[in-house]
Amino acid sequence: MIPIAKPDIGKEEIDAVSKVMTSGIIAEGKRVAEFESAFADYIGTEHAVAVNSGTAALHTALLAHGIGKGDEVITTSFSFIATANSIMYTGAKPVFADIDPETFNIDPEKIEDSITNDTKALMPVHLYGHPAEMKAINEIAEDHGLAIIEDACQAHGAIYNGKKVGSFGTGAFSFYPTKNMTTGEGGIITTNDSEVARKARMIRAHGSQERYLHEMVGYNFRMTDIAAAIGLVQLKKIERYNSARRKNAYLLSERLKDIPGITVPTIRKGCGHVFHQYTIRVNNREELVTKLKQNEIGTGVYYPIPIHMQPTYIEAGYNYDLPICEKAAKEVVSLPVHPGVSEQDIEQVIENVIAGVK
Repeated sequence: MIPIAKPDIGKEEIDAVSKVMTSGIIAEGKRVAEFESAFADYIGTEHAVAVNSGTAALHTALLAHGIGKGDEVITTSFSFIATANSIMYTGAKPVFADIDPETFNIDPEKIEDSITNDTKALMPVHLYGHPAEMKAINEIAEDHGLAIIEDACQAHGAIYNGKKVGSFGTGAFSFYPTKNMTTGEGGIITTNDSEVARKARMIRAHGSQERYLHEMVGYNFRMTDIAAAIGLVQLKKIERYNSARRKNAYLLSERLKDIPGITVPTIRKGCGHVFHQYTIRVNNREELVTKLKQNEIGTGVYYPIPIHMQPTYIEAGYNYDLPICEKAAKEVVSLPVHPGVSEQDIEQVIENVIAGVK
């Protein structure tokens, strides 16, 4: 079986966890602080605040920017539901803009059309590991005085015009096991704003900076030293992991790009794609997925139902017409690209994909 995702956990991670387990401090401690410092250095920000999931990172980042009831945050419907749910958690309203058909990221032109007097922030998603169009998004944010919260949960190490994503506004990353690097479960906020960082640290710890003194409503979003120990090891490997993903993606695209019925991923100029997912577009997705499954090749559909079409959002009164997003949801399928995929595996995937679209 060639799985669609496979965490790479080795002896280094196991040894790092063992050291924490025997240290006597397994909750938030010095390993978390070390991981925050190392990750901030990697992304190129002054601060990083570790939390217990990517969803918590998004939620905390929004709250740290003062987003709340009556506010609107413009984002994409073509993402995992946590993107929009994190906005809902604050009492604010997610406003969905359509996507670029090539990168699947939010279309800056559609953002402009969605801005109202209640808009307080933009939340672009660097979907599949391809950076969103941050130059245009930054210009829009500056023109309208809006905060930027980057959903970089799938984009560890992705680069836009020489800068890593997560450094353009306030970034939020996930360390779920299927991501480009993992802490088992976890997330982190990156920012150059010291006040946002201060508030984020309070929010993750029940609104407290000083033990038993609670200055605001907060949550228990803390990361453990166990998770941070894994993260410190994984962070040393992330560039190697990303290089392997890029190599596998290149091999796939070189063979699939001229096959009728297949559209391979786009990489825009100035963008460093990290291929959290290698996602193609096909017209006969169900037949292809069935064919690959029969031959023990894992696939993923991210995402078959856009957020605005989810029952919970329809019941909440959301009614959007996002034709590009909705078309993509019917055509996308992701193929194995993770570092555990060998060249022999890639060849097997290619042969079966070609056979499956004919």
